[in-house]
Formats: sequence, C-alpha cells, structure tokens
Amino acid sequence: MDTTSELRIEDAVNETCPWSGRPIAADSLTRYRGAVVGFCNPGCRDKFEAAVRHFEDSLAARRAETAGNAE
Repeated sequence: MDTTSELRIEDAVNETCPWSGRPIAADSLTRYRGAVVGFCNPGCRDKFEAAVRHFEDSLAARRAETAGNAE
C-alpha cells in the first residue's frame, strides 16, 4: 500500500472511517483499487490493510487449488 505522504485527504472517496464512523485523518490514508481511502487513525488503516492482504491471499490460494483440480 502507499505511504500517507503520497496521498491527499481531499482525494479520499470517503469522509468517515468505515470502521469507526469518525472523520478521516490525513495521516490515515491508503490506496485501494486505485482510490484513496481514509480512516480515523493509523490503527484503523492498518487493520484494513491487513484484512485486504488476508483476503487477497485467501483468494489466490483458492485460485491455485482450483487451477490444480482442472488438470
């Protein structure tokens, strides 16, 4: 994910944190699928990034298993 120094709060697609519902903060931004997404604090941002990695890894593993069954 991108560092917050490269991202601008005014480019965020949301105004409130999807975890807490509080306003987003400039030090708590990330990029997801090409869009800037904001969170209320770095902890919420980091929790989101960990969840995305977990699901992406799970999807990749499932694709690999499915590809192996096709042979």
